[in-house]
Amino acid sequence: MPESQTHSTELTSQYVAQVTGDLERNTKEQERIGVEIEALQEQLRALQHDHTVLVNMQQALGGASPAADAAPAAATSVPHQASAGPKQSKPKKVAATSAKKTAPKKPAAKTSSVKASTTAAKPTLVELIRGHLEQESEPRSAAEIAVALTQAHPDRSVKTTVVRTTLEGLVAKSHAHRAKQGSSVFYTAAVASEPAAAEPQQEAVAG
Repeated sequence: MPESQTHSTELTSQYVAQVTGDLERNTKEQERIGVEIEALQEQLRALQHDHTVLVNMQQALGGASPAADAAPAAATSVPHQASAGPKQSKPKKVAATSAKKTAPKKPAAKTSSVKASTTAAKPTLVELIRGHLEQESEPRSAAEIAVALTQAHPDRSVKTTVVRTTLEGLVAKSHAHRAKQGSSVFYTAAVASEPAAAEPQQEAVAG
């Protein structure tokens, strides 16, 4: 009996360890996929914006010729608009022809320019987190950073799990430091700690 109990206890502990490991991997995978989903949503919003712009351009190009045909009719009925009618129709025709000539090149260039402008205008989550850590003199938890970034950037949805995953990535790249206090984990910027570490050495040399 004791041998069978020992064997069952070992099996139970093995199962517990395996389930715990699987649970940790599952949680990390969920966080990783969450980060990817957020990035894909930003790309989708950019593509939707491009789509709207292209549809508006297509409608404008398609409606240029009817507007030009309607201009002479308006000129005959209202004499005062006779001078304004032809002037307005000419730029539309020029714009339509020039747009048709460059139409094959515009979508690709516009998409890249829109993506470049969105990336330039909106800093990435990694940049926001690094900037926040560099501004803070005291260690901050992932939840505190998420709340601060949400208040500073209300147009962005900043989740604590995504912030924690990003922070762990910064720690792995030595861009941030992690310190555990009890059951809580706090993070500090790596840049802020380097000058502090160098000061005692300078004092010792000066002394």
